[in-house]
Amino acid sequence: MQVASMNTKSVHLNPRLSRSNPPTTSRCRALRLTTRAEETSVEYPKVSAPPNFKAPEPQALTVTRPKEQALGLTTGAAALAFRLASGAFVLGWKVESLLKDVPEGQYAMKLGPLKVRDVSTVLGDCPRPAEPLVLYEFEASPPCRKVREVAALLDLTVLYKPCPGAKLGFSDEQFAKAGKRTVPYLEDPNTGVAMFESEDQIDYLLKTYGPKPEDFDPKALWPMRGNFAFFTGALAALVRGMKGLKVQENARPDNTQMKPLELWGYEPSPFVRVVREKMESLALPHLMVNTARGSANRDRMVAKTGRFQVPYLVDPNTGIEMFESCEIVEYLEEVYTVK
Repeated sequence: MQVASMNTKSVHLNPRLSRSNPPTTSRCRALRLTTRAEETSVEYPKVSAPPNFKAPEPQALTVTRPKEQALGLTTGAAALAFRLASGAFVLGWKVESLLKDVPEGQYAMKLGPLKVRDVSTVLGDCPRPAEPLVLYEFEASPPCRKVREVAALLDLTVLYKPCPGAKLGFSDEQFAKAGKRTVPYLEDPNTGVAMFESEDQIDYLLKTYGPKPEDFDPKALWPMRGNFAFFTGALAALVRGMKGLKVQENARPDNTQMKPLELWGYEPSPFVRVVREKMESLALPHLMVNTARGSANRDRMVAKTGRFQVPYLVDPNTGIEMFESCEIVEYLEEVYTVK
């Protein structure tokens, strides 16, 4: 179906985070913010949807191509297990209701007579960034993975700028800003903070957008810390064949100049992972709207589309929006490669 293009700053409708007393460390630096005038003056490459393209009908909780998807789903499930499903649930996750009716426009998973609705008990009063955070990263990197997982845990929307192998994609842009190619590299346009070091980034995200330490169990974070996170993150990347480590040979050379695509999903989902891996290998910027269990974005998706299902892609470059992971991967291959 056709949709109007979305500005990358339009997803969060909450009031702007206060800029008073932003956290600082020796690894933080001032971030030059891009003005709206500069943003609107950018000329983006022109691409179009494949001829006669029609978005597939969404089929919830269905493996539409069992033979084709078997290996990917198996290795994706193994990666999820290695990481103990980190990023699958928001901080303070709780099942809110099982039997009562859920208002129209709100998410609930139906299991026979049950309507399972889950929420966060701690994120409702937390500051929400008015503009998406920006993360320079690549899929197979364990330090990048744990920052992405914490973003899902905190229900944050983040603009990912892929730097495959920390030397391709947006790596030159990052180097021009920061003077080195180390990833992950986090920018927060709401506070003017930019920083290296995944552990520092996690601390910053928790302090700036998380609940008070006394309001949640710190054990929820241990899978995303230290050696465990590194080694299990490496295993997860290996079982997936180190996807996203290189740029696909036939990727369009101007993919980094495209308007950011918008992907709704969450880090550990095997269905979402194959789409993100393809975007990373094509060096496509993408706005990740996290929808972990208990996420407020699940309600937003239901209000927007009438259903909850991930992955869900919105492409402002072509006006296409669609569900179904296999078809999304084929679409990306068709639009963002050189024939």
